[in-house]
Amino acid sequence: MIRQIIRIDEEKCNGCGLCAQACHESAIAMVDGKAKLIRDDYCDGMGDCLPNCPTGAISFEEREAAAYDREAVEANMKKKKAEEMQKTMQAKGTAVHPAGGCPGSAARQMRRTAGEQDTVGSAAGTSAQTVLSQLGNWPVQIKLAPVQAPYFDGAKLLIAADCTAYSYANFHQEFIRGKVTLVGCPKLDGVDYSEKLTQIIRNNDIQSVQIVRMEVPCCGGLEMAAKKALQESGKFIPWQVVTISIDGNILD
Repeated sequence: MIRQIIRIDEEKCNGCGLCAQACHESAIAMVDGKAKLIRDDYCDGMGDCLPNCPTGAISFEEREAAAYDREAVEANMKKKKAEEMQKTMQAKGTAVHPAGGCPGSAARQMRRTAGEQDTVGSAAGTSAQTVLSQLGNWPVQIKLAPVQAPYFDGAKLLIAADCTAYSYANFHQEFIRGKVTLVGCPKLDGVDYSEKLTQIIRNNDIQSVQIVRMEVPCCGGLEMAAKKALQESGKFIPWQVVTISIDGNILD
């Protein structure tokens, strides 16, 4: 349909972002330092953004454009508000999970300090000193992990088969420590993890990827999914595969 809609002159735009802040419908976003009309159906054509532009880069024009979609705008605003709340709560270390979701799938970050230890009671009733868990993120299951989370920023990513932590005795200290951990078993889950892993690698600042698998053939599915994700992410990230034997030794 032909209707009134805003037009942004990129040459005049100084990238201040005031128009994006003034747009109640989130039709304007900053892209590469310039204001952009990202969706025609988000723009109501009322021009609340015009008086906020200090350079006169925004004007009205009549052109073919999708009709203003109030329902789409409201759904987008609701989604953005939920995402902002989740990011705020995650930054504070507070567990967050979608409304009606399982609390066990809430994303959270555990901050470990060097030299931390935990004390547990022995069978004889005395205290025994053990090394504290090195796990720094939750959830760890690939199927439950969020696509984006604060703990992925600058992370060294560990993608491990479920059984590896049970087979290799020093798994926490040698593999989990200092990394963001994701685990899975393609045979039991019956899914291809590559799409989920691609999104995680593509949407976050991942510094390196370490894949830890068992020597059994079914673990090849996890290795293939991780390699496919690295390739499809379009990023060049250092990666390594470590194979654990059934009797708990590192094979390569």
